[in-house]
Amino acid sequence: MGGTQASGTRTGDARSIRSGKDGRGGLGNVLSGLAVAIGFVLFLGGFVWGAVEYRPYTVPTDSMMPTVKPGDRVLAQRIDGGDVRRGDVVIFTDSAWSDSPMVKRVVGIGGDTVKCCGAGGELTVNGTPLDEPYIDGTKPSLGLEMPPGQAAPTGTPFEVTVPEGNLFLMGDRRGASLDSRAHLQEAGQGTVPRSAVSARVDALAWPSMSMLERPKTYESLPGGTSGHGPLLLQLVAVAAGAVLVVLGAAYGPVARVLGRGRRQERAGAR
Repeated sequence: MGGTQASGTRTGDARSIRSGKDGRGGLGNVLSGLAVAIGFVLFLGGFVWGAVEYRPYTVPTDSMMPTVKPGDRVLAQRIDGGDVRRGDVVIFTDSAWSDSPMVKRVVGIGGDTVKCCGAGGELTVNGTPLDEPYIDGTKPSLGLEMPPGQAAPTGTPFEVTVPEGNLFLMGDRRGASLDSRAHLQEAGQGTVPRSAVSARVDALAWPSMSMLERPKTYESLPGGTSGHGPLLLQLVAVAAGAVLVVLGAAYGPVARVLGRGRRQERAGAR
């Protein structure tokens, strides 16, 4: 009689597994497998999308302090120079400046008149004073060497009308930045063509992670400021994918443990 009961129990357990009543078969397995598949697509897709849309870049100098410090790792969105707006921090290469990529902030675009300085000592664009709380106006260090015959100390008067298709660029550490002011005597008065821009800095990636805010002072000017790229959406996709993969993969082991507990309870009741 005992053997018949044991045989019946094993048959009932097998039937329960096939029908999915213990949570390890049927619809449960289908849903867990689907969650893992979707999770992998989101996780890998987010990474691939990010690799196509963004490029990492390490800032080598202190000319963009305090916004970006030397050694900071940034994520720059690959863009066309035509998408650049005032206030953007861009990566560009211009042989008249350097053979290496440089990082500066766009202060003026084609047609703008950039002037230093206004009545309060501030920079003006088309006569509008700029409120720039993000800049570092400290004096340059003794080790800063300017090109012969050129200088760009904070507050040095200048007035430039930016040619169409060009950009006027400055570092946030105004007293220690070799930027457009250091090339005023050259063709274009220190401006660079939009085509020299390869990317726009969207976020700081290391040692801290944060989005780079667009200066509000440029919002009132024609064209306004640029928006952020799809970085946050990509991060959400990667995070959601990871969660789905973990939950889907954990479903089987958890269901087995719960199913085993239920079988033991039934056996104890008999």
